[in-house]
Parts: sequence; structure tokens; C-alpha cells
Amino acid sequence: MHNRIMHLGYMYSPIIHAEVFNIKYECQEYWESLIRMSLSRFFILQVLHRQPLHGYEITKQVSCLTDGCCAPTEGSLYPVLREFTDNGLVELTTQVVSGRERKIYTLTPKGENAYQVAAQAWGVTAKYILEAIKQ
Repeated sequence: MHNRIMHLGYMYSPIIHAEVFNIKYECQEYWESLIRMSLSRFFILQVLHRQPLHGYEITKQVSCLTDGCCAPTEGSLYPVLREFTDNGLVELTTQVVSGRERKIYTLTPKGENAYQVAAQAWGVTAKYILEAIKQ
């Protein structure tokens, strides 16, 4: 079965539409997966905000920064980088290192702006999450 379904002309994700799928809301893995999917994009932008990097180094730095929590897998990293590139957030260049070609990803001015907006949005959201947990 596909992990997405078409409904009224829109693609729906099973995570969003629980009435179609048996989602275990009481399961910590569900919530961790949802958080990781959302935050992974932010942390990819964050490490590229610091410096241009190749794919493996992006994963490594996000993993280090988040203690492994939000590190993208190879299968999830490259589609996000392609999306960021297609939308003008990231610029791709190639570099030869020790005879091997590496793709280096660099934030564009548009990508830098997206990072700043995301950082502000996550900062506000994190504040409210922490306040809610205290209650």
C-alpha cells in the first residue's frame, strides 16, 4: 500500500490523516518521528548557515548538533537538498577532493532568509512547548 493517498485532488500523508490509518498516538516513536521530520529541515539549514558542506558532513553535523535526534538519513537528506536547490535556497557546486568529486551545498541569500525566518518561528514555538510541558 502507498504511504500517501489521493483525496479530493490532494495528497494526504498518513501521519496527518489518522482516521484513514491506525496511528498509535500513545507511542513515543510516533511523536519523535513527527518532530524529527519537521526539525530535520531546520537543522539542515542551520548547519549550512554556518558554512557550505557536502552531504555526508551535513548529516554528521546535524547528528552532532542534535545528539542524533534529527539527523537526516541519506534517503531523506538528498530529496530535501534537491527541494532546497530547486527553490533557490541552496546552491550546488562541485569540488574535487583526493580525486573524488564532492557536491558542496551553500545557502543562497534566499536560503539565509529562510533560515532566519525558520529560526524565529522555531524559537517562538519552542518557548510555548516548554511552557506547556511545565503545566
